[in-house]
Formats: sequence, C-alpha cells, structure tokens
Amino acid sequence: MAIRIYGDSISGNCLKVKWTADHLGVAYEWIETGVLTGETRTPDFLGINPAGQVPAVILEDGRPLAQSNAIILHLAEGSALFPKDAYDRARMYEWMFWEQYSHEPYVAVARFKVKYLGEPAESLEPRLVERGNAALARLEAALADSPFLVGATVSLADVALVAYTRMAGDGGFDLGAYPAVRAWIGRVEAALRIRD
Repeated sequence: MAIRIYGDSISGNCLKVKWTADHLGVAYEWIETGVLTGETRTPDFLGINPAGQVPAVILEDGRPLAQSNAIILHLAEGSALFPKDAYDRARMYEWMFWEQYSHEPYVAVARFKVKYLGEPAESLEPRLVERGNAALARLEAALADSPFLVGATVSLADVALVAYTRMAGDGGFDLGAYPAVRAWIGRVEAALRIRD
C-alpha cells in the first residue's frame, strides 16, 4: 500500500516530501490540498493534521505524520540521504532546524507575499528582505568550499534548503548575487532529478 501525501504543489515544504519520496522510490498517492482554497481547514483534513497545515502524510500503516522535515526524516532514515557519521548527521539536523527558523520565515514568506498575494517586492517589510538576504548569504558562505551543505554528497539538509532557495527570485531576491548558491541549486536538482 502506498503512502498518501497531502500537499499543495505551490509549497516548497510540500515539494520536499515529494522529491524525497521520488528520489527514494517510495510509492505514494499525491492528494493536492490547496492552502489558498481552504482545503487544509476542512473537518476531514483537520482529522489528519489538527494544525491545518500541509504537508501531511498517512503512512502505510495508517498513522498520520505532519511537518515537512519530520516527514522527510522518517522517509529517508537509513538511506544515503542520511550521513553515516554521527557528527555529519548532527550538522544535517542543524541545517534543517535553521531552515525552518531562519530561512523559510523570510525567503518563503516574501515569495508568498509577492507571488500569491500580489504585493510588490519593493513594498515588503525591510526586515523581511534583510533577513532573507542574510539567510542566502549564510548559504553562500557555507557553499563556497563545499559542493553540498554536509560534505561531498546530497543529504536531507540540501533537500530542506533547496526547496525555497530555488524559488527565492519569486520573492524579489536576486540569486545572481549568490553564485555558489546558484551552482549548488543545480547540483541538488541534478542529484534529486528535480524537473519541476
């Protein structure tokens, strides 16, 4: 039996789950669940995830799981996306926690405001733009001497961070200012065979 993934195709957090499942050959049924259309607030969906957020999955044994990074950690455990070395695994977690706290709230929120709410990039709160650029600058520095965020191969740290980084231009961020980040996006897309 395949897992069921409830996701919105416009969401980088949902795409992380799709890309991880695709990369690992995990069978799944994708159930498009629109955030903008209120589908995450229906009684049926709230029965799956009371937080009313996508992504959410129903595992093969019927148990639900939510939060993108928790889901991809569960799907990828024991795979090559998990570093074998304990310190490298801790570094992967470090990047994944940082992504949800110091990257996604700025880069993804700017993208949502500009692309889906129609706000001009010039009208975004300066602090939002400043922190988004600070996140991109941190990635640029980390990737200056490393092909991936944790060592020489792609890991879940890269999956987590590439999702909204590759879409940063939608929020008015100039990826041209971050050449190492742009090159890394290409490497991650190639490693994961991202086609969308």
